[in-house]
Amino acid sequence: MAEINRRGLMLVLSSPSGAGKTSICRELLSLEENLKMSISATTRPRRPGEVHGVDYSFIDGTQFDKLIKTSALLEYAKVFDYYYGTPRAQVETSLDKGQDVLFDIDWQGTQQLGEHLEADLVRVFILPPSTRELEHRLKKRAQDPAHVVDKRMAKAMDEISHYPEYDYIIINSDLSESVKSVRSILHAERLKRGRQIGLIHFVKQLRDGR
Repeated sequence: MAEINRRGLMLVLSSPSGAGKTSICRELLSLEENLKMSISATTRPRRPGEVHGVDYSFIDGTQFDKLIKTSALLEYAKVFDYYYGTPRAQVETSLDKGQDVLFDIDWQGTQQLGEHLEADLVRVFILPPSTRELEHRLKKRAQDPAHVVDKRMAKAMDEISHYPEYDYIIINSDLSESVKSVRSILHAERLKRGRQIGLIHFVKQLRDGR
């Protein structure tokens, strides 16, 4: 089967905390060979089990300020008192090589990505099946104290209001079905004509009888 060179894409999954995007991301990465996770830089302290350079690049505020001032970030935002941002170089290198990059970021970061690399961006918003289920999932995680859960629930309604800014919407009632839906989106977006950078050459060969 002939393969046509293509440019990579940026697949963004956003949702309020607890809607399930992290679980969906984990499954996607285990199933899709040509998909890598964007590693964000953050000033947030490491949680138990997190690894520097794998989950996040954990840096201090001075280092983060330097990244901002040198325009080394594609996007950044302050979330719950900590900064998160996406280093520009690693993403652009991957896209140029035809590697797809997965993002687990909020609506603010998604807007900023669109300002820099709109044509490469595919936006997916994950909704919980209900407010009650969202609260249940947050409490079940048992990683955050009760006042943090309350704060996240209050913020969730604002985050959900941004769903019209996304290309695709998935209600995450069942993890496996949600993963199937996101994979379908990813496979279709890979086939878009604008991303097939080797298409002109391939069609020329066809017309030349090769």
